[in-house]
Amino acid sequence: MSPDDRFVPGGAALSARTAAVWSVLYGELGRRPGAELSIVDVGGGTGGFAVPLAQLGHVVTVVDPSPDALATLDRRAQTADVADRIRAIQGDTDTLLDLVAPDSADLVLCHSLLEVVDDPERTLRRVAAVLRAGGCLSVLVANRAAAVLARALGGHFAEAQRALADPEGRWGDGDGSTRRFDTGRILAMLDGVGLSVEQLHGVRVVADLVPGAVADGAGESLVDVELALAAVSPYRDIATQLHVLARKP
Repeated sequence: MSPDDRFVPGGAALSARTAAVWSVLYGELGRRPGAELSIVDVGGGTGGFAVPLAQLGHVVTVVDPSPDALATLDRRAQTADVADRIRAIQGDTDTLLDLVAPDSADLVLCHSLLEVVDDPERTLRRVAAVLRAGGCLSVLVANRAAAVLARALGGHFAEAQRALADPEGRWGDGDGSTRRFDTGRILAMLDGVGLSVEQLHGVRVVADLVPGAVADGAGESLVDVELALAAVSPYRDIATQLHVLARKP
């Protein structure tokens, strides 16, 4: 990542919590410099990725079931002067292929979505169908290993063991997450829908472990360590989230 990439469009400093994801996305966008890409953000909500991508000159379609989130997206797009590059559609993955044409997108984002849908495999198949040949899917999912360690470090040892053994990686009835993923499971799912995995990174390897007061004063140093650890096992494997970039042949 170059020094210029330490900022997202609009001048905001790159966050350690999203640095690894943006590093991968910048790399993918850089494969076609100057091109206006067609991007679909499924479950993109308020536009945390859509607006910066539109500011980079791309056309972004956001599909999300929440009218409130899409209203916030519209306000953010207007403020950033990219409303003409963003199309907001209220809908969910069940109707995705009725809302977005198959084989139409150069890049699809599927961030923090597979954890909450009824059928992650079916959802992933529909999301992959939106990609045109050669296009890429950016997938971000919650990591089981991080939940196991978090419960154990908090003294909740029985819950840590349950998260380790549970098929969906949940630590108990009070767990607010529907499911979490292991590296093997998410990679197998992507292979099952015909996508070729090119990159795997951990996201928030240490950003969620550093006390807030320390993180607030760390600046680029925390971004540096996140980027250094993101692709390196075993650090990658205990990150809060796993990020995968996979290509459609």
